[in-house]
Amino acid sequence: MSLHVWRHPKPGGALGLCVGRTDLAVDRRKAKRLAHRIRAHARCLSLPRRIVTSRLQRSALVGRLLAGWGWRHRVDPRLDEFDFGRWDGRPWAEVSRDEIDAWSEDFATHRAGGGESVAELLGRCRAFMAEQRDCCVVAHAGWISAACWVQANSDEAPRASTWPAALAYGRHIALG
Repeated sequence: MSLHVWRHPKPGGALGLCVGRTDLAVDRRKAKRLAHRIRAHARCLSLPRRIVTSRLQRSALVGRLLAGWGWRHRVDPRLDEFDFGRWDGRPWAEVSRDEIDAWSEDFATHRAGGGESVAELLGRCRAFMAEQRDCCVVAHAGWISAACWVQANSDEAPRASTWPAALAYGRHIALG
């Protein structure tokens, strides 16, 4: 029993920006290529034709494409990217070093940009992972890193220096 998770395709206009809940679009062709890869993977492993995505269009578009091919698509807000609050959508260069240092020093519980804490992200992730099995998921780098943390470290609090690296756009990881 496992989750098969893909990171969404690379969105347009993200370079140099702090992108969490900012709803950036993806090229439809890239989304379709990822949908084809997910469909082939599911067929190979005899997985149910069900896809769960976040609400953000860079993830949900892949689910809608699969739904057009007969899959069941469900949107789950617990898969949304990390909420960076007032940092979200701004260039990283505009976020003060002091604010980033404050987050790094208290990585698990500090609310980056006044948004969400990593502990809250981990909570969303744990709740989703406890309920879902044997399905395909399209999510975001922050959520996927949190899922990797949950799988490997249980209830241990993360530090910035131990947080898992981001999965590349369009890449897959099996969890569970």
